Amino acid sequence: MEIIYHGHSCLQIIARNKSLVIDPFLRGNQLAVTKPEDIKTDYVLLTHAHMDHILDAEPIAKANDAPVVANPELAAYMSWKGVKTIEMNIGGTVDLGFAKAKMVQAFHSSGIVLAEEQRILYGGMPAGYIIQSEGLTILHPGDTGLFGDMKMIGDRYKFDVAFIPIGDNYTMGPEDAVQAAEWYNAKLVIPIHYNSFPVIRQDAEAFVQKLEERGINGRVIAPGESIELG
Repeated sequence: MEIIYHGHSCLQIIARNKSLVIDPFLRGNQLAVTKPEDIKTDYVLLTHAHMDHILDAEPIAKANDAPVVANPELAAYMSWKGVKTIEMNIGGTVDLGFAKAKMVQAFHSSGIVLAEEQRILYGGMPAGYIIQSEGLTILHPGDTGLFGDMKMIGDRYKFDVAFIPIGDNYTMGPEDAVQAAEWYNAKLVIPIHYNSFPVIRQDAEAFVQKLEERGINGRVIAPGESIELG
């Protein structure tokens, strides 16, 4: 299995000659080294409706004839854009053939801001995903604050990798993210959702150092970099 970090919260998981991409946000991220037209994928998974998670979902889905997987409200919105969709909700699991994706809770907000109309579309409940393929288990918790059921999730699953937001302001900051990492108990923790905007600037290496001090294996991955598992 190969996992590519495209920056911000965007991951691409490649397994069994298939691919899924989560929360594609490339055009709006100055740190991204990949363009939407460079992404080749079979599915697009969305955690919630904020623009820094769905901006490139439509062009990538259309270019690849790839269904968008999302909660029912966000799936409806994406279907209005003319893309195929698979709707699901928290607690559910979808079988994508080469991988299974389980939607788990996140504590955040979710909506699409239509600035010109001064109107906000409800985007359904925010969520994260547990991806299982090739005997490996990957966690993308979505945008979230710290909550106690992270420990329950960590007790139920043996995560090979957990990607955890550390940016603060909109999500957990580094201190809470270290606690989340302890509860998730993954073999490897990789920080995401930081440095894309000034308000979420963080020292990812310092975060990894805090993990190491608690006996947790952490690693910083740059946009465009990949890791191999299995």
